[in-house]
Amino acid sequence: MTAQHSRNAGPTHKAVESGVTLVIGLFGAIVVYGSVKAGINWGAEGPRAGFFPFYVGLFIIVSSAINLWNTRRDEDSSLFAEWGQLRQVFSVVIPTAIYVASMPFIGLYLASMIFIGWFMRWLGKYEWPLIAGIALGMPIVTYFIFERWFLVPLPKGPIEDWLGL
Repeated sequence: MTAQHSRNAGPTHKAVESGVTLVIGLFGAIVVYGSVKAGINWGAEGPRAGFFPFYVGLFIIVSSAINLWNTRRDEDSSLFAEWGQLRQVFSVVIPTAIYVASMPFIGLYLASMIFIGWFMRWLGKYEWPLIAGIALGMPIVTYFIFERWFLVPLPKGPIEDWLGL
């Protein structure tokens, strides 16, 4: 393997498109499965709950199969992205997914403090006093703007409950 080839290594367009197509096909299969459980036949009052989603799921599966067939037949073996580029993307996507997933358990404000602090320190390399000021200040400003001024409740966790917010 040459130095140029190993430096530019990464998944090909064909591999990524095949993977995405398979995930979408799996989604279609889940829709079909759920529709069958809900009932896909015609009842006395009309179509049952799974009737229309069943056919949508079938359409998704068939479309995915066609896309997979076309993708596998394609001769294009160009790179989708280099591994280093994907690492940069996932260095943002993974913490963001954790942030969103943690919100129902710890609330918007604490999750935002951790999220802002993490990115400022890890990606921005800022000093701790600035991180503390912004990571604490932004959720406090958000609280006053949305909860107090606009009277829009945002997701809260145990800390906010403990503080009586």
